[in-house]
Amino acid sequence: MGTPCEIQLYAKTHLQARRVADIAMADVHRLEALYSRYRSDSFLSAINRVASAGGCITVDEETAGLLNYAAACHEQSDGLFDITSGILRRAWRFDSGQLPDQAQVRELLERVGWHKLRWQSPVLEFLTPGMEIDFGGVVKEYAVDHAAALCWQADIRHGMINLGGDIKVIGPRADGSPWRIGIRDPRDKASTMQTILLRGGALASSGDYERCIMVDGIRYGHVLNPKTGWPVRHLAAVSVVGDFCVVAGSASTIAMLKEESGPAWLERFGLPHLWVDVRGETGGSLAPGLPSHRYTQV
Repeated sequence: MGTPCEIQLYAKTHLQARRVADIAMADVHRLEALYSRYRSDSFLSAINRVASAGGCITVDEETAGLLNYAAACHEQSDGLFDITSGILRRAWRFDSGQLPDQAQVRELLERVGWHKLRWQSPVLEFLTPGMEIDFGGVVKEYAVDHAAALCWQADIRHGMINLGGDIKVIGPRADGSPWRIGIRDPRDKASTMQTILLRGGALASSGDYERCIMVDGIRYGHVLNPKTGWPVRHLAAVSVVGDFCVVAGSASTIAMLKEESGPAWLERFGLPHLWVDVRGETGGSLAPGLPSHRYTQV
């Protein structure tokens, strides 16, 4: 998954915990092998070879489910959550310390847009050659939920799956106490901005701090608007709590993409949340300074 991952399980025996952890980790590796954009042998790479030339490909049931979810997110976000926008990273190289050439961004935008493909399960058709899709905004959170479900099916009732900060808890800790999960300050990685208590459910976050460049004192993060090709610049970070990590993750990303209207959209969406804007102002039902909402226990 390209990020530190952690599994904590409480079980009757060490052997049981090890066996179930192996099952969960094997499933995470399975999903990475299927959907990694860095592996030429992944199914995603096979899809993108078809996308590059233009044409159709028939997908399996699991991939169809991810595409259906991506379509729902695209609709819910008014077109801002778009899995065809990953191609923009060809222009945005966050290890370079430089802004991309605007002409290159404009050229890539011609190959971005959910409306430029046709999805009629199980057939995915690319109407514009040169496109690609990227499940990066969905599959890690889906992997968290799936691993947690496998642990539950194997009789684990207390545990936590954490894939790079996307978290799903399996019941409370073994002593009945909630899991304490810190939300970091987007401008100070050593500082915890808020602590969330969870007995169940999931927490996911999006922000401009993991991959970014600073140019003339302005931070450009990796969350890119698919309509402009440029990073969002209103919210610095969003965290959302929900029953499922995939829903919390897409909600946090959509809020980032909606910029100034993100906080109001989160309020309407109705899940517990915390946002921080680039000026350092905070809000949401989990915001610091609101004692009655300091913790959520799902």
